[in-house]
Amino acid sequence: MPLPSRETAVRTGGATTVFDETINAFARSAANLTTEQKRAFAVGNNFFNDNWVTAPASTTGRDGLGPTFNALSCSSCHFKDGRGRPPDQKSDDNALGLLLRLSIPGTGAHGGVQPVPAYGDQLNDRSIIGLPAEGSIGITHEEIRGSYADGTPYLMRKPIYTIIDPQFASLPENLLISPRVAPQMVGLGLLESIPEATIRALADPDDKNQDGISGRVNEVWDERRQETRLGRFGWKANQPTVTQQVAGAFLGDIGITSGIFPAENCPAEQKACAVAPNGGTPELDDHKLERVSFYSRTLAVPARRNWEDAEVARGERLFHQMDCALCHTPTLQTGENPEIPALSDQTIHPYTDLILHDMGPGLADGRPDFRATGTEWRTPPLWGIGLVKTVNGHTRFLHDGRARNLTEAVLWHGGEAEASQAAFLLLVAQDRAALIAFLQSL
Repeated sequence: MPLPSRETAVRTGGATTVFDETINAFARSAANLTTEQKRAFAVGNNFFNDNWVTAPASTTGRDGLGPTFNALSCSSCHFKDGRGRPPDQKSDDNALGLLLRLSIPGTGAHGGVQPVPAYGDQLNDRSIIGLPAEGSIGITHEEIRGSYADGTPYLMRKPIYTIIDPQFASLPENLLISPRVAPQMVGLGLLESIPEATIRALADPDDKNQDGISGRVNEVWDERRQETRLGRFGWKANQPTVTQQVAGAFLGDIGITSGIFPAENCPAEQKACAVAPNGGTPELDDHKLERVSFYSRTLAVPARRNWEDAEVARGERLFHQMDCALCHTPTLQTGENPEIPALSDQTIHPYTDLILHDMGPGLADGRPDFRATGTEWRTPPLWGIGLVKTVNGHTRFLHDGRARNLTEAVLWHGGEAEASQAAFLLLVAQDRAALIAFLQSL
């Protein structure tokens, strides 16, 4: 893919782009929405931020929390529509943006994995009064030391996850754990508007062009259509649409049912969970689901910053010379979006191909997800990455936030990205800084 032209580079999200470098940089609506659409966006914003409460309650429009859950609201994890992080210490209760996906090997529909008996497919570490939570997350770290070619040392921390005090049954020996942090929310509707054919064309599972990159698409289940479709959302591209991603998060993270996922999140072994009061059937009606989905689709991408700076320009050249752009595709084109015309026919710069790549043993979670293997991850978009510190007050990156800054994020790359990581190790300090300056401009 070609570099963004100097005329369009700053407008990362095409005509939807907003110019905001403040703490609210991820919370703006697409710049080209109509007045009516902006009202719908505001309604969705309210539902996104509202805390859910235990049923029964006088606030019947938002009761039904849990019975077990991870967060009270969408914004608990996606604060300011931004990025979650892992806890810095065991007592850090503010790090709500990390969760553990669970499974055991098997022959289930999700690519050969099955829910864990008594716990399901996600650890819920909080619960309503009178019911126990399923357990809590334990994290220890293993230090990994190395050095660049110029002799500069580096230190990384590999997290090791355990479940503390499991409440309902002993955990199986073949338990698979996949930690996930909440990503920033910008540009989801634009990514959804990229034609399926465009994404499939970026895949090269057999590496026929012999560039060392063999990306694959994920094929996942669409609950509404009751058919297999292209996956494009989530850390392993395991969701086909923004709406299903939203509904899945409401159920898995908050314990709120919807028309897409109408069954309470209560494994059979959790008897008290099954008989706990609920907030209706479903607890999230179609109108609220549609509004939160619309809000999620129309969160704007912030414009690039400092793109004319000489150091940033040098970093951009290095980004391409190191073949980072073979997965982090700079420029894509959206197709027609009849529901939200503002997202149609936009030239965007997300720096992702939305497909799966083998990232090597260092980042492997060992947990398949549909066609994604235990070493594969979807290429995350890079737009907005330089504003995470401003919006969320931290610089934790990768699927579980293990990277404490962008430099560590690059160093963790392996598998198909091993050659790019090796090239980064060979750079002199000034060039390493230039590459990071480029990433911070996105």
